[in-house]
Amino acid sequence: MQPELYLSYPSAFLIGLLGSTHCLGMCGGISASLSMALPVGKGFRFRQSLMLLAFNGGRIASYTLIATLIALLSTRAANQWQGVGLALMTLAGLLLIMMGLSMGQWWQGIRFVERVGAPAWRFLSPLTRRFLPVNNVGQALALGGLWGWLPCGLVYSTLGWAALQPTVTSAALTMTFFGLGTLPSMLATGYAATWIRDLKGHQGFRKLSGALLILFGLWTLPFQLLLQH
Repeated sequence: MQPELYLSYPSAFLIGLLGSTHCLGMCGGISASLSMALPVGKGFRFRQSLMLLAFNGGRIASYTLIATLIALLSTRAANQWQGVGLALMTLAGLLLIMMGLSMGQWWQGIRFVERVGAPAWRFLSPLTRRFLPVNNVGQALALGGLWGWLPCGLVYSTLGWAALQPTVTSAALTMTFFGLGTLPSMLATGYAATWIRDLKGHQGFRKLSGALLILFGLWTLPFQLLLQH
């Protein structure tokens, strides 16, 4: 099996971009609140940009860290047991299909998957209050680093895909590119762009994004490998 044939950094970026409306529901509120907490005046837009970039930088860094930790386990397991790679590929494909069904508002089964991360979030959630209200870039960065651990089906779906990568570094970069794909909509939300809120509620866009994520999932499923077995 050559996982690099099934996963590329541009594809991870595209998944983040397509799933960005899901991100608005999960992280959009906290991103917008960063701007609301700043005093309006000279230099407001510059301070706002720093806060938003710091928060989202911390969020993306946490995705990279989680992918690194998972890849340390998955790559070692794949090297020791031949069937692990096949199982990971199947899981990644199914998670993406479930996320696509959720995005298209056809089935919300991904919410059961999100419960997997609930225990960790119950531990980390109280820590976020230490950085609220956000008054400086350091607090925004730390808050973003914690917020990236919020249980999210889109993140879990992409993590399953990242676990297919042959090295820890490539898995970490996969999640970095995924995070960068979510950045445009998150920044737009922080700048209170009304068009991104309209996009979130646009049924046609959600269904198109969901269908494309389902195609990504089907593409990931190891049909050829299963036929060989």
